[in-house]
Amino acid sequence: MLIRDVADDFEVFMLQRTHNAAFAGGMYVFPGGKVDATDGAEALEPYCDGLNDFEASAILQIPNGGLAYWVAAIRECFEEAGVLLAKHARTNQTVAFDDIATQERFAKARSAVHDSSMNIIELCQHEDLRLVAGSIHYVSHWITPVGEARRFDTRFFVAAAPESQEPLHDSQETIASLWVKPQDALNKLELGELAMFPPTSENLKFLANYSTTADVLKAAKKVSNPVAILPRLRTNSDGKVIGVIMPGEPDY
Repeated sequence: MLIRDVADDFEVFMLQRTHNAAFAGGMYVFPGGKVDATDGAEALEPYCDGLNDFEASAILQIPNGGLAYWVAAIRECFEEAGVLLAKHARTNQTVAFDDIATQERFAKARSAVHDSSMNIIELCQHEDLRLVAGSIHYVSHWITPVGEARRFDTRFFVAAAPESQEPLHDSQETIASLWVKPQDALNKLELGELAMFPPTSENLKFLANYSTTADVLKAAKKVSNPVAILPRLRTNSDGKVIGVIMPGEPDY
């Protein structure tokens, strides 16, 4: 979840998935995707700032390989939204797309990472970058209900969007994008103007408790060991799925 401050509140960046997608077609989501093999490469750890694999794995409560989740989040934000959560190794300055030449260079890199002709390690080496893993906070864990044809074990993270980069959908996997205040997004969901799955809306509810990006990030830092949320499918007497039951509901 990429967030930014606006005059009287803050906004989160959302993407609409293509209607032709095998999963979640037409749904509004946050940038994301699966962890690739290269995301967990040991060679990447020196290029990650503020977090190592031991620390990341402890946060996720897994034996090892945890840093790959942060790298995947960074890579997917770059691929899907064109936002690179990184800084220059020599200057310690956040990557800025503040001139045409830089914008064009990173646009080409975005395409190369997307089509796998360049991996994230090569990008870091070529541009002398460090990924700002320590500035990205893990806030929730969701698992698709048993019975669904496609199931996912998903971690949600939150980070402040760099001021000098403007997100944009990729027009391939995603066909539209917007910055929206979390409560406004929830209102649009209620009105049927934005379609989204429960994990997305529930994370928006988390964001809606706060007024600034600083407040969100402060709260996110305090999130410890999020319990994996496993909704269940609600069926009628004929066994047809008619909805989802959330933990805590009477008939869960």
